[in-house]
Amino acid sequence: MTISNTTELPSPYMSSQQHNGKFSNTRPNLHTHSFGKTLGLMWKFLFNKPKNTVPNREIPVLSLSKQQLTSAPDRSLFRLGHSTILLKLRNEFWLTDPVFSERASPFQWIGPKRFHQPPISIADLPPIKGVILSHNHYDHLDYHAVLQLKDKVEHFLTPLGVGDALIKWGVPADKVQQLDWWDTTHVDGLELIATPAHHFSGRGMGDSNATLWASWVIIDNDLRVFFSGDTGYFDGFKEIGHRYGPFDLTMLETGAYDPEWPDVHMQPEQTLQAHLDLKGRHLLPVHNGTFDLALHAWDDPFERIVALAHQNKLAISTPQMGEILNLNEPNVENYWWRS
Repeated sequence: MTISNTTELPSPYMSSQQHNGKFSNTRPNLHTHSFGKTLGLMWKFLFNKPKNTVPNREIPVLSLSKQQLTSAPDRSLFRLGHSTILLKLRNEFWLTDPVFSERASPFQWIGPKRFHQPPISIADLPPIKGVILSHNHYDHLDYHAVLQLKDKVEHFLTPLGVGDALIKWGVPADKVQQLDWWDTTHVDGLELIATPAHHFSGRGMGDSNATLWASWVIIDNDLRVFFSGDTGYFDGFKEIGHRYGPFDLTMLETGAYDPEWPDVHMQPEQTLQAHLDLKGRHLLPVHNGTFDLALHAWDDPFERIVALAHQNKLAISTPQMGEILNLNEPNVENYWWRS
């Protein structure tokens, strides 16, 4: 039986963010495109992209084994690529936005191709306590990864509507929790809160904004971690920081940005401001280094955010793909993209 990789329109939820079957941001987008402008951007993406949006050399990756992960100390973090982060909390493993496919696309023969292979395969991963999903775009919700993970994972935490797709794809419904903004759940001592983001959703024709998008707060006793998912800069960061900060680590999107779409992705300067709004102690820039999704140089996110952090005397961590990071002291300034 073939199961569609796209999502169907979900039933209405009791959510203040949903109106007439569509989810919306807390404020309207400030930057909209005409049909002609949209066509112009598509033409540029297809036929006139700068060559430096893709690396001209092999990206260094540290391979991981199941033994390395199981023997790693508690409160370890491993960056696997793009926005895919493996966290070890309470000696159990959590994955954010697991994308392991060759392309961030509905098809594996066309679309943005990986710059590097994941440091570890899904088959070699240890059992996963939970998967945390931010939204349903192809570079964050990987259909093929979900199919491989569904028997290895105990819990899938999603924004409203995204869990419906997982269930449709064969994930047991009792493994799925769907949260609205500011909803809280507890899993084996961890507190997890779905928090606002400023973005959009959709996997195909006809499902625009039919599911919610979210950022996430993860609390393990005295440890607080924030994961942004995808988002433009908005005042919600200050509210999240007020309610749940300060954060020991903020994992904030820094990549796939452009002045033409400021409502859905942050410039590095805005990433830095979001980190300050959240009262972050250490910054881990994510959403970079794996896929070509914009018009900037592939290493521009790293260079800009590191320079900004240094100018503002802020702690920043840039681990190599597969490199271990200690969440208690997450200081890993590795300029691997220059090697």
